Parts: sequence; C-alpha cells; structure tokens
Amino acid sequence: MTRPRELDRLNVFIGRWMTEGETVGQAGAPAAPIVASDVYQWAPGGHFVMHPAYGRIGSMGVGGLEVIGYDPATKQFRTHFFDSQGNVTTQSLSHRDGAWIWQGTNTRCKGRFDEDSNTLTAYHERSDDGVHWTPSMEVTLRKVD
Repeated sequence: MTRPRELDRLNVFIGRWMTEGETVGQAGAPAAPIVASDVYQWAPGGHFVMHPAYGRIGSMGVGGLEVIGYDPATKQFRTHFFDSQGNVTTQSLSHRDGAWIWQGTNTRCKGRFDEDSNTLTAYHERSDDGVHWTPSMEVTLRKVD
C-alpha cells in the first residue's frame, strides 16, 4: 500500500512533549492542575502515529494511547484513543486555518502550534448532548526532544 502524502502533515507532532495546564472549574469541582508526558512517534511502516500519554489530573493518575491514521476514502485523519479507565473514543482530526481540530461526539479540541512548532496550546471542550459545549481544560505541550 502506498503511503498517503497527507500523513506528512502529522510530522509536526512527532517528538517528546511535556504537558501542563488545568481543568476548567465547574460547580462542585474546582479547577485541577494537569501534568503529563506525551510522545508522538511513527508506528512501523509510517502509516500511523502512536501517542502514549501518562500524567495526573489533580491527584488522579491518567493516561492512554492514541493512534492517528489517515482515511483516503473520507480524506480525513481519524484518531482512536484508549484511556486508562478502559474507554475507547474515536474522533476526526483536521487542520483548518492554522489550527488542528479533534472532533468527537462529546469531546472536541482546538490546538495551535507556535511559530517554531515547539509549543502546542490546546483548548478542550465537552458536551453532554453534542450541541451545547463547555470548556473542560486548557493545556500547553512543550517539545523537549
């Protein structure tokens, strides 16, 4: 199978990142600090990006594995995230107007890289009904390697 050239756009993610930020406080739940380590690397063959993440939100250990690929039939990136609580979520991933946008049924995120692509600031939102969205967290990933 020929590797789609569109996958080259994902090179901006490749590397080791330190992530810091916080959740957005909600009624009954104050904001919590977020600290994590993220690694983006090409899977063997270069058709998928593997993204393991390990960290803490407040005092809770969190993490998971995201796998990103490209679907030539729909001409869009797809992500599959397997989290440390046993959940699996799927999102589309697109690049529009200088921003990377992850879009799922009840979660979405908009991230922008800085000028030298060594910092990614990401704004996450969630929705109970897929219509009304509220901010859930803001994180900044800084490339360390």
